[in-house]
Amino acid sequence: MSDHATNAATETFVAHRNLLFTVAYEMLGSAADAEDVLQETWMRWVKVDLEQVSDQRAYLVRITTRQALNRLRTMKRRKEAYVGPWLPEPLLTAPDVAENVELAESVSMALMLVLETLSPTERAVFVLREVFDVDYDEIAAAVGKSPAAVRQIAHRARRHIDARRPRSVVSVSETRAALESFQRALETRDLQGLLDVLAPEVVVVSDGGGIKQAALRPIIGAEKVVRFLAGGLGKTDATITVGPAVVNGSPGLVFRLDGEIDGVMAARVEDARITGLYYVRNPEKLNRVASETPLTLR
Repeated sequence: MSDHATNAATETFVAHRNLLFTVAYEMLGSAADAEDVLQETWMRWVKVDLEQVSDQRAYLVRITTRQALNRLRTMKRRKEAYVGPWLPEPLLTAPDVAENVELAESVSMALMLVLETLSPTERAVFVLREVFDVDYDEIAAAVGKSPAAVRQIAHRARRHIDARRPRSVVSVSETRAALESFQRALETRDLQGLLDVLAPEVVVVSDGGGIKQAALRPIIGAEKVVRFLAGGLGKTDATITVGPAVVNGSPGLVFRLDGEIDGVMAARVEDARITGLYYVRNPEKLNRVASETPLTLR
């Protein structure tokens, strides 16, 4: 490839990089794997004759989708051997992501966990169609199916997701208020305050990856969750600090022990009370909470 062609390929790739990362991340739930997918996409992109490509953005999304599908299938084996619950890798995102309702919901921990229940092809079709509004013909080219088959897959995946996703989109301010109450109760060891902000059927999922201590199964019920939280706070002599952050497009919390990041918590809020807490402590998944990751749907 000539220097001119390489420069043109590079400019196009860089222009769409944030979009391609967002596509890969929503398909994989792993920023590290999404970065690997982008590297694989780039290696293929520089070999393409750009003069033969009518829609370069669509072509890049197609390459990214194919590479992400390949990666999804290999990740399945890793997840089967994973110690304890597997949670998506949390991202520190800019405050404006939280203001973009469509983008914020698509990368929320709650929805990302629901996406884990889809097959790789169903997940790719759902993400491309419902999140990025890619047309059926283009999705068909990306996943190697006919447009008619893709329509059926999209319908099935949408029905599956709708049955499991949060009933309504909660405002940023409502989520932030619930987390502020939770943080105050946690910092003051106010057990009644914790019970007040937690829904009776609240679920806590914690991910230590076998490296950091975490519950090996989800904890269900407000009283059990409070005992779990109180027990964890009482097991360390280190100074624990909790600070607000925007995690995956929604208000979240960053936990530090003696100033070092120890975990990231995202929440699901309904009717002003917390119904789900997702706590990632696996240090291999905390590389993206020191600086903001840019995301985009377009």
